[in-house]
Amino acid sequence: MADTKEKAPKAGAAKGEGAKGGATKAPREKAAAAATDPKPKAAEGTPRLRTHYDQVVRPNLAKQFGITNPMQLPRLAKVVLNVGLGEASKNPKALDSVVAELAQVTGQKPVVRRAKKAIANFGLRAGMPVGASVTLRGARMYEFLDRFITLSIPRIRDFRGLSDRSFDGRGNYTTGIKEQMIFPEVDFDKVEKLHGMDITIVTTAGRDDLAMALLREFGWPFRGETPVKVA
Repeated sequence: MADTKEKAPKAGAAKGEGAKGGATKAPREKAAAAATDPKPKAAEGTPRLRTHYDQVVRPNLAKQFGITNPMQLPRLAKVVLNVGLGEASKNPKALDSVVAELAQVTGQKPVVRRAKKAIANFGLRAGMPVGASVTLRGARMYEFLDRFITLSIPRIRDFRGLSDRSFDGRGNYTTGIKEQMIFPEVDFDKVEKLHGMDITIVTTAGRDDLAMALLREFGWPFRGETPVKVA
């Protein structure tokens, strides 16, 4: 009589199926690992500039300006990085490169900015991409400023200090850089085109002299001044 018993699957086949299943999950795990974390983890600790602000900057500003109410002391609200790219509508690949570089520099996914209205002389229609921007708050803001002041600014070619006239009258400061190569996170071999960006520091100071004193305490290298050393 013919044997009616079913044969048990081989151990090798079971392993092969497990390996195949693992192969299908590997790209997903890799994509999840590459995704930017929406919030810095609290276990990573307090940023160095935030600790410096609480322990050094606040007492110095209170003494310098005679501020007795701690709620009136100025603080950093947010940092905005903006890259305008006029050729983004004609060259989407260039915009993708800008978005990837901003994500590497800030650790946060940028937002693509689009035209609000059509301009016929520039061949621009409403809704076309014209650049990208990132808004940093909290721990990411302090970490970015720390890297920008200590690592990126010294890499600027022929650097002679940043202007002290770039305030808007309400305590906000804006500066521009010509090349994204000053950031150590940007890989030179993967750069397709050099571009600049605007960096805006928004504070709660309300006036320029108070905001300038705040940035000075963080070690901001104003032109003609020796920057304060942050321990």
